Amino acid sequence: MPRLDPEVVRKDFPILHTEAHGKPLVYLDSAATSQKPRQVIDRMVRFYEEENANVHRGIYELGEKATAAYEGAREACARWIGARDASSIVFTRGTTESINLVRYSWARANVREGDEILVTETEHHSNLIPWQLLAQETGATLRALPISPDDHTWRVDLLGEYVTDRTKLAAVQLKSNVLGTVNPVRAISDAVHAVGGRVVIDAAQAAPHVAFDVNDLDADFLAYSSHKMCGPTGAGVLYGRKDLLHEMPPFHGGGEMIREVWIDRATWAEVPHKFEAGTPNVAQAVGMGAAVEYLEGIGLDAIHDHEVELTAYAIERLLAIGATVYGPHDAAARPGVVSFNLPEVHPHDMATIVDQEGVCIRAGHHCAQPLMRTLGVPATARASFYLYNTKAEVDSLMEALDKAKGWFI
Repeated sequence: MPRLDPEVVRKDFPILHTEAHGKPLVYLDSAATSQKPRQVIDRMVRFYEEENANVHRGIYELGEKATAAYEGAREACARWIGARDASSIVFTRGTTESINLVRYSWARANVREGDEILVTETEHHSNLIPWQLLAQETGATLRALPISPDDHTWRVDLLGEYVTDRTKLAAVQLKSNVLGTVNPVRAISDAVHAVGGRVVIDAAQAAPHVAFDVNDLDADFLAYSSHKMCGPTGAGVLYGRKDLLHEMPPFHGGGEMIREVWIDRATWAEVPHKFEAGTPNVAQAVGMGAAVEYLEGIGLDAIHDHEVELTAYAIERLLAIGATVYGPHDAAARPGVVSFNLPEVHPHDMATIVDQEGVCIRAGHHCAQPLMRTLGVPATARASFYLYNTKAEVDSLMEALDKAKGWFI
């Protein structure tokens, strides 16, 4: 695999050649949303200029072109995660909607009072709040696998205590949006399946950065989003095992998801269309497919190696100035994300000051307040990297942080 050259990659991203506060833009917030390459932007423009029509129903050439583009994107999204059948891919608006689809359609029909739902202390709110609501509705119990106080990794050694014969569902993230850690979800899958439970995997942070196969993870459901992997907002994927998707009732009712309708009843379309009511986000799905093809052309292994190199460099420089870096310090264990704090500088103040230097970092609880409490902090700063970032941009961050320290220390 050829080494990734970020200077070549950057030419594909128009926004990276703009300025913020009169300084060259240094975008270090890809864990929140990634920037978009010209290839994705142009593909969406081409759809609107040459293929725009509603999908599946139009018996004319333009409608057939739109349908082919839409279903071609589904094939690409299946291929990206190793799904053997594209019809196991349900298009949604993103990871949050995908997880809520599982909550409403599968979990409400299968989780009962006395059952247990396993999460972890590192979960994003999008993979926690839906299960809190489900537990409140059903009387099920929510349990959280803790993290190590040393390197903040999952305590998989405690699975024998946290997975019981009452465990109906585990909902866990493959990669942490705060710590960057790539988590051992297969250990969760094996333990939960051994007691007859099901596993939902939040892959929002993993899909843009980590090569994985849903079959190797033994996932029952897996969700990821377009906007974190160079694609447009408003598009995402729910992968589901076909047998489970067939059993599940629809999520939304309306057009497109039906087979036959009478005044008092209806039958449903085949999977995945049963879960795609109404006119879908066609252009966004096409853009997501284009993003997959763009990333395939570069190679996920090359992207991963580049992120490990950047992360190691950032951790080294942050530790050298006395920053606290959360999570393991081995960059290979947590590529692409570094959460940190500086003594006596609130992360919100830090982010505001570095913004004046054109540097974009995230500050706050990162939609992971239970994890912040476990770490013993109200918030952290977070720099996150992708294929278009450079060591020079890490240097720019460090220079901006030096100015931030000057204000408070």
